[in-house]
Amino acid sequence: MLKRAGTQKGASVLFEEITKRGLDVAVVGIPKTIDNDIPVIDKSFGFDYAVEEAQRAIGAAHVEASSFENGIGVVKLMGRNSGFIAMYASLASRDVDCCLIPESDYYLEGRGGVFEYIEQRLKENGHMVIVVAEGAGQDDEQVDVGLWISKRINEHFSNEKKMMINLKYIDSTYMIRAIASNASNNVYCTILAQSAVHEAMVGYTGFTVGPVNNTYAYVPFDRIIEKQNKVDITDMMWAQLLSSTNQPNFM
Repeated sequence: MLKRAGTQKGASVLFEEITKRGLDVAVVGIPKTIDNDIPVIDKSFGFDYAVEEAQRAIGAAHVEASSFENGIGVVKLMGRNSGFIAMYASLASRDVDCCLIPESDYYLEGRGGVFEYIEQRLKENGHMVIVVAEGAGQDDEQVDVGLWISKRINEHFSNEKKMMINLKYIDSTYMIRAIASNASNNVYCTILAQSAVHEAMVGYTGFTVGPVNNTYAYVPFDRIIEKQNKVDITDMMWAQLLSSTNQPNFM
């Protein structure tokens, strides 16, 4: 089961209680999370436009970083447990030099660490962009990873006196949350809503509706909440990300 409470988990608990009481009430879920961390289904709604908006933040960070000698743009994106938004936005922008996600551990100091890589990229290009998912390398959920890593980078280069840097930090979290849905997501949500209501009206309950292999399916709650969808760092997509950014495997 998921450690954190969520919409699907809440719907599952509600369904179990209603079943226990023998009530004639249907409980149907829809994949509501832009993090794309719901298993089984192809994609949750909101993910595409979250990636699209994240690209704008990355573009702004790139402009800022490239405007200064040894400029560093740090962009924090959503993804407390899964790094899909950070990975896809980094691949789409092609301006990212380093992408840090919860599924891939990293270390800052020492040989092969993030600091060494930053110094190398600044010497090569004169600027760089770092994208970090909000849960990347953080056991304490109260720590703002974007502010934390920005502070550590500034402290490292200030203390080591290796080079002067100019770091700009962008937290795009609420910017992404607040944007209007695009056309494809509106169509997707309409189909989800119609499918959910249709199946509830004919007597089905205890499931989440969503596309599975491009076909709309009805997935039982226990399959939806048994785990979270995460980036597979042994998969080709993560390998393509490493190739795109040229970053090393910090693990």
